[in-house]
Amino acid sequence: MITPIIIVAIIILLALALVFMFNNLVALRNRVDNAWAQIDVQLQRRNDLIPNLVETVKGYAGHEKSTFQAVIDARSASVSARTVDEKAAAENQITSALRQLFALAEAYPELKANTNFLDLQGQLAGTEDKISYMRQSYNDTVLNYNNAIQTFPGVVVAGIFSFKPRENFDAIIEAETPPQVQF
Repeated sequence: MITPIIIVAIIILLALALVFMFNNLVALRNRVDNAWAQIDVQLQRRNDLIPNLVETVKGYAGHEKSTFQAVIDARSASVSARTVDEKAAAENQITSALRQLFALAEAYPELKANTNFLDLQGQLAGTEDKISYMRQSYNDTVLNYNNAIQTFPGVVVAGIFSFKPRENFDAIIEAETPPQVQF
């Protein structure tokens, strides 16, 4: 009589453990999705600021078409990117193009004194800081999620319910090098 009760108790405990692990993985996956949504908000904000910035700079340096085109092309790539890897590549391209644009502004003292340009530059710098912070937060969340689905016993539950690893949102080293400015 005691043996069937013990077997039922073990089955119930295993079922509860399975439910707990599944719910934990769902919560971690949802945190990753939320962290990505927060990055997306900041990326959209930056994409919305870029056309205004380009137009402001065009008023002072209209003959620098290749620099403007690089910024516009990078923004277009960012808007059309869908996956984390595509977004990361596009965002690094934007960062590089914006650095060139700001380096160009150094050659135009009137532009550097323009309040609209300074305001846009400040907003963009603040947005870049938020993107950097959100990227770090996203990558930390991805680390927690990936650890949960790749370690025992989570790997068993993740395999049964098809939880897949997520990619980090990494910066490309080349985007971190400052542009060369020559006068």
